[in-house]
Amino acid sequence: MDAATIQKITIWILPVLLAVSLHEAAHAWMADKKGDATARLMGRLTFNPLKHIDPIGTIVVPALMLFATGFAFGWAKPVPVDARNLHNPKKDMMWVALAGPVSNFIMAVLWAVFLNISVLFVDSRSSISMFFLLMPVAGITINVILGVLNLLPIPPLDGGRIMAGILPPAASMQYSKIEPYGFFIIIALMLSGMLSSIIFPVVNLFLIALSAISGLDIEVFYRLLSAI
Repeated sequence: MDAATIQKITIWILPVLLAVSLHEAAHAWMADKKGDATARLMGRLTFNPLKHIDPIGTIVVPALMLFATGFAFGWAKPVPVDARNLHNPKKDMMWVALAGPVSNFIMAVLWAVFLNISVLFVDSRSSISMFFLLMPVAGITINVILGVLNLLPIPPLDGGRIMAGILPPAASMQYSKIEPYGFFIIIALMLSGMLSSIIFPVVNLFLIALSAISGLDIEVFYRLLSAI
């Protein structure tokens, strides 16, 4: 493993682990608030990434897809939710699903604030200073992509759960039947290039807004991102 690869891993690993852990913990927290303590009792209401990582979905598949397509897609261990314990199962499942992407957008804002502070102390001649610029850029990017991707209305993504909560009961039941094929739909969209066309215009809007919070011009932000 060369030095450039080690540097990339060092920059990305903390933002990715935090993004995944916070996303899953947010699901567990909202489920607990809505009446189902299943995830909390199973130790999933935690930021500890070891409780949320799926070795295949979080590590192996994203790595293989990144090398094969240049775009990484993966998943963490699903947070268990027993809808029978929820106060209003249909409505509450929607809120449980929404909690994950919202947590990613909140974390993206926090990374933008961190980047804003880092800019004040940066010294482009120092590799340590650059690390504290590049890591928050990675943090903003991964959280925005996760947030937007998970809001796609394709079961079992969070957006699919939200859509099922919005639709009338009969339509919701029919819509939920898509779930066994959802993963294959996402893979097909990705391999065809349609997934990027769908999500990246939205991702770009978020990055423009967050780069403003960070105090960087969006072009500078993208130059830093390309350096990772």
